[in-house]
Amino acid sequence: MAAALARDAVVAIIGAGAMGSGIAQVAAQAGHRVLLQDARTGAAANAQRAVARTLAALAAKGKLTSEAAEAAAARIVPVANTEDVRGAALVIEAIVEDLAAKRALFAELERVVADSTLLATNTSSLSVTALAAGLRVPRRVAGMHFFNPAPVLPLVEVVSGLATAREVADTIHATAAAWGKTPVHASSTPGFIVNRCARPFYAEALRLLAERAGDCATLDAVMREAGGFRMGPFELMDLIGHDVNFAVTRSVWDAYFNDPRFLPSVLQRELVDAGYLGRKSGRGFYDYAPGAASPQPASEVARTTPRRITIHGDLGPARALVQRWRAAGVSVDEHDAVRAFPDGVIATGGAWLALTDGRTATSRAVMSGAHRLVVFDLALDYASCKRLALARADSCDDDALGAACGALQAAGIAVSRLDDVAGLAVMRTVAMLANEAADAVTQGVATPADLDLAMQRGVNYPRGPLAWGDTLGAARVRDVLHHLAAHYGEDRYRTAPLVTRRAAMGGKLVLNP
Repeated sequence: MAAALARDAVVAIIGAGAMGSGIAQVAAQAGHRVLLQDARTGAAANAQRAVARTLAALAAKGKLTSEAAEAAAARIVPVANTEDVRGAALVIEAIVEDLAAKRALFAELERVVADSTLLATNTSSLSVTALAAGLRVPRRVAGMHFFNPAPVLPLVEVVSGLATAREVADTIHATAAAWGKTPVHASSTPGFIVNRCARPFYAEALRLLAERAGDCATLDAVMREAGGFRMGPFELMDLIGHDVNFAVTRSVWDAYFNDPRFLPSVLQRELVDAGYLGRKSGRGFYDYAPGAASPQPASEVARTTPRRITIHGDLGPARALVQRWRAAGVSVDEHDAVRAFPDGVIATGGAWLALTDGRTATSRAVMSGAHRLVVFDLALDYASCKRLALARADSCDDDALGAACGALQAAGIAVSRLDDVAGLAVMRTVAMLANEAADAVTQGVATPADLDLAMQRGVNYPRGPLAWGDTLGAARVRDVLHHLAAHYGEDRYRTAPLVTRRAAMGGKLVLNP
């Protein structure tokens, strides 16, 4: 295993913007002398002073000593030219996200630094292979993709291009770990791990909104309170900025030759065109003007609590609902599965209540003959979730809908009704996340462990997408995707080969379970 750079090794950062100054702070706090350079006159010095203020503020809050803050700030040395980084053991570029500009910088650096100096790029989307192409020593170039803000967010994607030497990637990986970060290895493919595998989280929400399945506040609440995500997709896109989020989606879509799986949203383009970029512009999906009302999710009114609920078959992921009902004093009977619902179904007040399988409730009602059918969404943990989404078939009357709502409310769960959309919100999103992750593993983008770790540490997912797919079972993920593909008639929902293979075996999604 490669060793991290020695603490007395000099690190150079080219680019003193938010990312560059943040990386400089991380390296300086780890004990390195840091040379900070920017082509803009005075930018490096200004960044050094800003980092010093940040470190002083951390010391004032007791998060580090004042001596440590002052020492780290003093280790950051602004320099005027690239020639001044000659003695660095590692140079990290964090300049504008432009292939030509980065390639020109690396070519210039190669004339300045020793052949043993490692060259790293903080690019979030450009090909590391392309950045290294044409250099005299391309083997020493790798990606070192920090996430913004670099001092706070733990993940670093260590990206290898075709020419990157394994020992170079391993040294950068070990160095990131020594700096207190969580590094993962990735190959140089569009979006690397996170920016590729996170696309369905935004894309499925945007499609649900376009289909008017629910409003932003309701869909966000369902993803938080049922899916366990820290933020809903619309509030997260507002935080990231729609110009940034749309540009990343567009770049991945372009890089994969317009693969429909990464198709950008017309709705989001409209926001960008209007200048509604989210929090930074004061308006996105939500209004951030002073005094603007915070929209609330739609919740069904309280319905009558059922005296008795009957379970037919195994509810699978939703089996914890039985314990919640019994704890609330509702009588629950359990019987064998019925032919129309081999995966389990709940009977209450004349209504049938089933976990979504990717079809609309109306489609399932027609095929099963259960015309008073209501489907409910996936939850991260049915034992503790605070909200569930449901949808009723077109043939389902108000009494049956009320009975279904009352049953879930009896378990202490708020109910949000969505339009009868295929796969509801959490189920279709999780199936697509697991599918994309499985495809990335098949293509050698990352190991299963690194991929799940990246999604948890990089974008705060409550569970890695492969682990979540394992919990559902590969067959359920496959079936949800097949039903979505049949409903939409689009290649967007095609099943990854690994999902198909594992489903046929009745196994999990990971290659080495």
